[in-house]
Amino acid sequence: MISLFELFKIGIGPSSSHTVGPMLAACQFVTRLAQSTTAANVHRLSVELFGSLALTGLGHRTDRAVVLGLCGEQPRTIDPQSIDARFAHIEQSQRLPWLGQFEIDFNLQRDLIFNRQTFLPQHPNGLRFAAYDAGGNVLLEREYFSIGGGFVVDSAESPPAQTPPIASEDAFPFSFTSADELLQICKTHQLSIAQVVERNELTRRTAAQITQELDEIWKAMKESITLGCQTSGILPGGLGIRRRAPEIFAKLSRSPNTAVPATLAAASDPLERMDWVTLFALAVNEQNAAGGRVVTAPTNGAAGVIPAVIGYYEKFSPQADRDGIHNFLKTSAAIGMLYKRNASLSAAEMGCQGEVGVACSMAAAGLAAVMGGTPSQIENAAEIGMEHNLGLTCDPIAGLVQVPCIERNTMGAVKAINAARLAVLYGDGTHRVSLDRVIETMRQTGLDMQSKYKETSLGGLAVNVTNC
Repeated sequence: MISLFELFKIGIGPSSSHTVGPMLAACQFVTRLAQSTTAANVHRLSVELFGSLALTGLGHRTDRAVVLGLCGEQPRTIDPQSIDARFAHIEQSQRLPWLGQFEIDFNLQRDLIFNRQTFLPQHPNGLRFAAYDAGGNVLLEREYFSIGGGFVVDSAESPPAQTPPIASEDAFPFSFTSADELLQICKTHQLSIAQVVERNELTRRTAAQITQELDEIWKAMKESITLGCQTSGILPGGLGIRRRAPEIFAKLSRSPNTAVPATLAAASDPLERMDWVTLFALAVNEQNAAGGRVVTAPTNGAAGVIPAVIGYYEKFSPQADRDGIHNFLKTSAAIGMLYKRNASLSAAEMGCQGEVGVACSMAAAGLAAVMGGTPSQIENAAEIGMEHNLGLTCDPIAGLVQVPCIERNTMGAVKAINAARLAVLYGDGTHRVSLDRVIETMRQTGLDMQSKYKETSLGGLAVNVTNC
């Protein structure tokens, strides 16, 4: 069992697997190194990136993430605005801060290696760190794997194919490994899905801590929407993609329908609500593409889906309140836990079905919950959300989390709303295909998908659209 606060992590863009994970891995390595008896003898550090990390790392700012991680920075606390200047200084000086006391040699051309030919067998996103003394002798070497959603595994401590659990499942009152088990727990104990997650989280945090952290998650999500709506300009990376959220926000804010009508019929354009959802998702993912602060939900590439759907709930539901937002997050987290356990959140393993597809499924479940759906209706909504994202590839142009990633989040958010309405307003919870079967189908589809469609930028749009 993992925590909902592992799925929803405050960090920086543009990628949870290629930015957040590598920064955490680098920080873990230097922390371990600094605590060793050979720390004072460190003369040089090197990092080798493998597979997808090497192929699309530059577009995902993996180089910056790793270097700042070696400086001891973490995604949740680093100032996004400081990254480029600090990276440039290290690149020019060829010196890296060490132990807060002095600097050591660090030549980017020599010490940060993009091994585009090799995929480590354990996972497509591999990193190998090494520390050397003045004589070139290896003081410490370690391999890490960034397995999606900002989760990192140290190969020396745990099998990299899965996240090490925080505690034994026996420690949780309602551990579950499948949607069927989750539904049975809800039925037997007369609990909602959100209450099941809450009871499990109470083994690790107090109720007050859970409330505070949920508030912080929604605050960070909402701030990414706000900043995205206020920040104009061209996104970094060379594609010349213009931020659209500020312009759309200005148009919607001038609309006569800005004051939410009592009924859809009262609006001159009934689809304007969907335009707000599109805006919210665009705003978050433009912030993510620019390396800003976002929340993995469950990944950075899919960071806009859940905030957009919560924004829809908050703006257009008369019953929306703080408890509703918290229940949304708890419910969606339960669904994310199932994908994390039984498939993967890594686009390098699953394609974008493992990112936007999972986010759509999670958001559909969360919205179904706050619409008053039963556990069975919530499970149905989650199933619909994924069923129509199966086979979704990850083929970012130039390795940047921009095209098609930003717009894809808007599609995922709208699909989630459609799935929730179909399950709750027009369904009774019975359906032919179960969520467990869909998750297994996603896993099998990801395994069958050619690697060129899994975050390598070697296929799809990445090769069929000219990069000028």
